[in-house]
Amino acid sequence: MTSSYLTRAEVWLFITTVIYFLMNGAQIFETLVFVPKWTAVPPENFKLLLDGRGASLKNFWIVLHSVHEVTFLLAIIFCWKIDFARNWLLVLFAVHFAVRVWTLVFFAPNIINFQKIAAAQAVVSNLAERVSLWQTLNYVRVAIFVVVSIGLIPLFIRVLNLRLR
Repeated sequence: MTSSYLTRAEVWLFITTVIYFLMNGAQIFETLVFVPKWTAVPPENFKLLLDGRGASLKNFWIVLHSVHEVTFLLAIIFCWKIDFARNWLLVLFAVHFAVRVWTLVFFAPNIINFQKIAAAQAVVSNLAERVSLWQTLNYVRVAIFVVVSIGLIPLFIRVLNLRLR
């Protein structure tokens, strides 16, 4: 394995780790500050989710997740010849991907539904329970993303240590 190959592997692994931690910071902030505000009094506070009236986070998350997933894939590509790194990255990416699918199947449709409720000012049965479930599961989702990102740290250190051999 050449020095330039290791350098590229280190760089892309570092970039995806940093972006993952930035994404986690935004997720933690949103979970601890913004989510409690719009979930506090459903559906009255759902107006905070409406574009033009509140904080539209859709574009922010689409861009951030897209950039991160590209860098994650590049880290996998540039670490491919390093068996332990490739295997560990594939496991971490699989977990990450599963949570992203969960986001697209559960979290995003529910947010869209909550926005529709706010726009129509509709009365919906069991809304408080649905919002509470969304909020609780969001804690789990964010925790999984944090664990995945923490899993990148020892991997990065181990790849760095390849140079010292």
